[in-house]
Amino acid sequence: MQTYDVTLKFIEPLLGTIPLNKELYEEWVQTQAADGEADDELETVEEMTEKGTTGFHRLEDGTPVLYDYVIKGFFKDACGMLRRVPKSHSSKEKAYKKVVDGLIFVKPRRIPILKNGEIGILERPLRAKTAQGERIALSRSESMPVGSSITFQLHVMDGIREELLREWLDYGALRGLGQWRNGGYGSFTYEMELR
Repeated sequence: MQTYDVTLKFIEPLLGTIPLNKELYEEWVQTQAADGEADDELETVEEMTEKGTTGFHRLEDGTPVLYDYVIKGFFKDACGMLRRVPKSHSSKEKAYKKVVDGLIFVKPRRIPILKNGEIGILERPLRAKTAQGERIALSRSESMPVGSSITFQLHVMDGIREELLREWLDYGALRGLGQWRNGGYGSFTYEMELR
């Protein structure tokens, strides 16, 4: 097993992804989790009166965090897209979702976000074509300022090559993390060092 220290520095604002309406979030999590597995997530949700706002999990002291599964989800998204690129390292990966889930471990579970200023709010319209016609809604998200960062460790089992990890992280400068990734939000630069 190899361990890497990774720091992501956001070059575009990072938008929050969890509903800050506590009751709505509790109801959704309880339908998704078996036997109370999500109890630790519920304790970190900051109540907010603004219905429909997405934001960040918080530690007890109010520090915003990303959970480890956000990083794993990003790796799966990156590999899935890069598999379509001929001659990429990802194009050779088979059953990549199982590989990421079973061979890559992100620590700590709750990754503190080092803020570079104050958390803002980004509001934007969402448009969708439905059977009933075009619909427009307002989406509202907490926005972590440019220059904010996260630091975590990747514990990687044999079979995951460093060039594969770097390819996925390089993709982050284009794709990003969090809400509205296809709009360029959550893009980052990174530093990764082998321990």
